[in-house]
Formats: sequence, structure tokens, C-alpha cells
Amino acid sequence: MRSLSADTIVKQAVMLFAAFLALVPTGFMIMTALKPDEEYALDKIGPPSRLVLEHFHAVLADSPFLGWMANSAVLVLGSVLLSTVVSCLAAYAIATMSFRGRDALFFTSTTLMAVPPVVMIVPLFVLYTRLGLISTYTGAVIIYAGLITPFSVYLLTTFFRTVPRELFEAARMDGAGSFTILWRVVLPLSLPPLLTLMVVNSLFVWNDLLIAIIFLQDDAKRTLMAGISVFQGRYNNQVPLTMAGMVIASAPMFILYVLFQKHFIRGLMAGSLK
Repeated sequence: MRSLSADTIVKQAVMLFAAFLALVPTGFMIMTALKPDEEYALDKIGPPSRLVLEHFHAVLADSPFLGWMANSAVLVLGSVLLSTVVSCLAAYAIATMSFRGRDALFFTSTTLMAVPPVVMIVPLFVLYTRLGLISTYTGAVIIYAGLITPFSVYLLTTFFRTVPRELFEAARMDGAGSFTILWRVVLPLSLPPLLTLMVVNSLFVWNDLLIAIIFLQDDAKRTLMAGISVFQGRYNNQVPLTMAGMVIASAPMFILYVLFQKHFIRGLMAGSLK
């Protein structure tokens, strides 16, 4: 049996401790959601003596949680789809074509990753008010797509540059054009980074609160995070009920990550080595 070095042991200990810190809040949230109210009043930290599902039923029955989730799903699907299409086209052009201003375009797109969304709120709100896009799915989707596209372009450009140029030359010899090469050659090889982008961008849009509150003021179009802020204020004294709502809100993104986890790390490492 191979002995572990002191350096390896320290690294693994640090990683285990970090994982523990990350999992403790999640475990507390789930245990509290499954704990009866009277038991939570007596013991707020310990595990439940019996599991109850009444809090989950109450959340779904007494609040428009499913409607909030549907609104968030519309924004996630629309913005991620729009951003992915635009990013694939832009990244392919930057990575494979030679044109004036290519490097400046890529530099500008990468720089936008450092711009905080809050600095754009006022000019966007004024513009959307004049265009009549306040409280519309279209307006919110455009904003979210614009916020997540710079990172998407950066990651896909880095990966597209690692695709062997022999594949492009062979495709062109067979008479394929740029769109055909992108669709039939590049994208099939780019599944890990594409899935990584979808997961990361979906998490961002799903968990965002700032844009949803300011640009979706209609109660019928309230997103999950905006709804949770109202829900938490209404049931502030009923902690198990609030935790049940948090579990329901976290479940879709958790399932999404579990489904694509084997591609997630591969996508993050895509393009780092050629």
C-alpha cells in the first residue's frame, strides 16, 4: 500500500474541511425543513426525531411557488439559449477567422466580465422605460443574456482554439462552409464546455435577485428569488416552513448539476491544455 506524503495529507484535509463547511448549511436546511415545529422550538440544531413533509405541502399549497419557479424557468431557458447561440457564433469567428479588430473585440468582451451589473442598472432602466420593456420576459432575457455572454465567449474561444486545424481544412476540402464546420465539426467536440456554460449560466440566472426585482415589477411575473424574499418576510417566524421553501428552490439546480456533473469538470478544464 502506497503511503501518503505529508503534503498530500494536508491537501486532502483542507479539501475535506472545505467540503464540510459547504455541506453544513445544506444539511441544516434539509434537517430543519423535515423537523416538526414543536421539535424545532426545543432543539434547533439536532437532527429530527421523525421526518415530516407537511412543510413542503404547505409551501406549495399556500404560496405561488410553482408559478415563481415557472417564471424563473422561462428566463433561464430563454437567456441561456440566446447567450449560447450568440457565444458560439462569436467564439468561432474570434478563434478561427482573421479580420481587423478581432483581438480588440475579444479583449473588450473579456473586459466586460469585470463590470458589475449594478453599474448598468440606471441606464438600462431608463432605456427599458422608454422602450416599454419593463415587466416583460423579453427585456429580462436580453439583460441576462448580455450579462452571461462575455464569460461564455471567453470559455468557448479558448476551447475552439484547441480544435486541430486539420479538421477545418479537411471539412473545407469537402466543400463545407463556416456554419457547416461549426455545426458538424466544432460543436460536437465542444459538448463539455457547452454543458458547463449551461449549468453555470443557469445557476446565475436562477439565483439572481437584482435584475428580477427591478425589471420584472409585475407580480404575475415574479421570479423564484424575488418570491422567496416575500415568502421569507411573511413566514419569518416559521423557520421550518421557510427552510422547506429553500429546499424546493434549490432542488432544480441541484438536479441539473447532478445530471451534468461528469461533464462539468471536463468543461472547466477545456482549453487549458492543448
